[in-house]
Amino acid sequence: MAWTGRLITALAVCGVLLAGSAGCGSRAAQEQEQERGAGAPSPVGKLLEERDDGGRPYREVDEEGAPEVGVEVTPDADGGWDVRLRVRNFRFSPEGTDNRAVPGRGLAHLYVNDRLVALLRAPGHHLSPHTVRRGTHQVTVRLYADDDSVWAVGGKPVESTADITVSEPSPGTAPTAAERGTAGPDLAAGGRGSPDRDRRAG
Repeated sequence: MAWTGRLITALAVCGVLLAGSAGCGSRAAQEQEQERGAGAPSPVGKLLEERDDGGRPYREVDEEGAPEVGVEVTPDADGGWDVRLRVRNFRFSPEGTDNRAVPGRGLAHLYVNDRLVALLRAPGHHLSPHTVRRGTHQVTVRLYADDDSVWAVGGKPVESTADITVSEPSPGTAPTAAERGTAGPDLAAGGRGSPDRDRRAG
C-alpha cells in the first residue's frame, strides 16, 4: 500500500497550502475568492462597539432594506394591554432556530420602562394589568438577530416606543383616548412615523 503514504503526503501539502495564501482548488476558484475580498461587507452587517444594557453588541446594516418595526399598544376590556408589532424587512424566527445572524430575521425584545418583560417570536403580545400599573409608561420593542445581537442602522438600535397612560377608570366606563398608546412608522403606507415617537434609538 505504498500509494497510501503518497496520498497522505499530498493531502498534507494541500493543507499547508490552504493555510497559506494559495489553495489546492482551481485557479478560477482562487480568483473568485480574491474578487470577493476579505474586506467585503458581510450580508449580516458589522458588529459595533456599542452594546445594549444587557451587553449585547449592535449589528450595523445598511439603511436600504434594513429591518423596521412599529408598535401599537391598546387597552383591552380586562384592564390589560394588547401589543401589536408591524415589521418590514424582518421575519420572526421560531423557537429552536440556530444561534446565528441571518439578514432580516430574529426576535423582538419587549420592554416596559426599560425593563425586559418578554421575548417575542410573533407580532402580538398581551400585557397583564399587573405589568403596567397606574401612571405613564414607555413600551419599547427592539429587534434582535438570532445570535442575540441588536439590529442597528446608523449606530442606533432598530426599535420603536409607545407612551401609554394608565388611570383609574370609573366602574363600567371604557378607556379614554389618553389611555391609548401607539408608535412606529405607518408601515402599510410606507411612512416613517412621527420623529418623537418612532425611533431606532432611545
